[in-house]
Amino acid sequence: MKKDKILLVGAGGHAISCMEIIESDDLYEIVGVIGYKSERNKKVLNYNIIGCDDNLSNLLSKSKNAFITIGQIKSSSLRKKMFTKLIKIGYKLPTIISSTSLVSRHSYVSKGSIVMKNTVINAGVKIGKNCIINNGAIIEHGVEIGDHCHISTGVIINGDVKIGNGTFIGSQSTIKEGVKIGTNSIIGMGSRVLKNIDNNITHMN
Repeated sequence: MKKDKILLVGAGGHAISCMEIIESDDLYEIVGVIGYKSERNKKVLNYNIIGCDDNLSNLLSKSKNAFITIGQIKSSSLRKKMFTKLIKIGYKLPTIISSTSLVSRHSYVSKGSIVMKNTVINAGVKIGKNCIINNGAIIEHGVEIGDHCHISTGVIINGDVKIGNGTFIGSQSTIKEGVKIGTNSIIGMGSRVLKNIDNNITHMN
């Protein structure tokens, strides 16, 4: 069966992790990678960097699908800006879910988001647009995660937690059930979050 084509936008370390999932699950044919102007004609794994942001409109003819492979450490602004730009140009941003993850059929993952390897997503979970759910995360029943969030490796989010748009949860953090975390907040690596966190807060344990 002929696979749909996809353009990857971002040429750093997160791109490599996304490529691994796309390749191992044979999801799409990767037509190339978008990077910085200075990176043009270099490779990420076996894929050519075929242009920069300025070329995105012209590259729509190569692939109707695009996926943001820019990483997100703390701020979501770059991923959010690129998401808006790709939608405006006319790209489709699929949802990518690793076959090694356990994702309830009673959950919902929105467009442009990726669920990476060995992740567990339980029933009633809602995950917004353009999110990274990184390797080994556990997201329990009834959790709601807003748009443009990064849930890092090994995070445990217990039941009925609410997380606002643009928030970053650092690796190995644990969020107590029922907690509400505001928009554009940062939860540092290894944190234990036992009570609500307001918008635009950096929480470090």
